Amino acid sequence: MRINIGLDDELVEEAFRCSDNITTMRELVELALKEYVMYRKRKKLKDIRGKILFREDYDYKSKRD
Repeated sequence: MRINIGLDDELVEEAFRCSDNITTMRELVELALKEYVMYRKRKKLKDIRGKILFREDYDYKSKRD
């Protein structure tokens, strides 16, 4: 998908400095989007922590390989 957006130049420069091997704006934006998606998924998991009830006799250790 192609899109034109205005970005904060200082923020972009800092992001490039923080990256080890990112050399293009496209790579930088794709990495940022991937990391954002992973962050949001982890946050959703944290938000449901303690809200799932398991049977008292459920043995999760027996399911491990």
